[in-house]
Amino acid sequence: MSGRHRPYRTGPVTGRRRRRAAGLLIAVLLPAGCATGPSLEDQGEITGPPGDSRELTIGSAGFTESDLLARMYGLLLDQAGYRTRILSVTNREIYEPALESGRIDIVPEYAATFADWLNAKANGPDAPAVGSPDLAATMKELRALAAPRGLTVLDPGEAVDQNAFAVTAAYAREHRLKTLSDLGRAKLPVRLAAGDECVSRPYCAPGLREVYGIDVTGVDPKGVGTTQAKQAVQRGQDQMALTTTTDATLDEFDLVLLADDKRLQNADYIVPVANRARAGSPCVARALARLGPVLTTADLANLNEQVDSWRRLPEDVARNFLRSEGLLR
Repeated sequence: MSGRHRPYRTGPVTGRRRRRAAGLLIAVLLPAGCATGPSLEDQGEITGPPGDSRELTIGSAGFTESDLLARMYGLLLDQAGYRTRILSVTNREIYEPALESGRIDIVPEYAATFADWLNAKANGPDAPAVGSPDLAATMKELRALAAPRGLTVLDPGEAVDQNAFAVTAAYAREHRLKTLSDLGRAKLPVRLAAGDECVSRPYCAPGLREVYGIDVTGVDPKGVGTTQAKQAVQRGQDQMALTTTTDATLDEFDLVLLADDKRLQNADYIVPVANRARAGSPCVARALARLGPVLTTADLANLNEQVDSWRRLPEDVARNFLRSEGLLR
């Protein structure tokens, strides 16, 4: 699995093709470079022109998915006329202040998780959560919290890395399960392989009981998306495991995800976050916006798999994907 530094946190073929076509059209219309200008969006309290440093440092949080995203950002910005480098910083407590100070210029983030993280930083660890399953509401809260810190939050794309729940394919077939609602209606006792926090977190065991009516009989503390958790479900010791929507190793354990059809999980869509004084220009925004409509959740899981299971280099995987979508010359 491609773990990530955040707390727990496919549409029809025709729709997917439309999104890809839109990405290709943008690729044709955009020039390789662009000029500095006023910000494309009002980010709240920050005033003055956004910066457009031609040398940019892109932060990676040190796990596969973040590294892939950072490298795709870098390749797109290189093509737009910037000089970029990747800096891996595995701790958000370190890389977020570096983003504010301009030592890091851009990072890939997760909308709901980052909103809650900034909210806790601004208002204390006991502040009510502001991230929610509603993407528009989450983005509004996130941008309001980011602006006073000199950060610009660009638009989210199609890809979302949320908490997700997996069962064996055989278990799903036997009980005709496709969604978490199906599991609730089946009235089956479910022992859940997850992290310790699952006992009390509203998106985990309590939410499964309250929102879906699932009979969670206990939590087996094996972590989020770990090999041990998946093996426990594969062996029948547990019936379901907490993982993520971009988990690259489910097939290895013959596991499938049950759809979160009642939207228990928060809107952890992937968003680029930039230091406004150095990378808040429309050129940066346009270069990175090319990726959003093209990269889907399924794509991201596949890219993670290429690195984690097939042992390919993240930079090669990132470049090949962008070229396959017509985003790199």
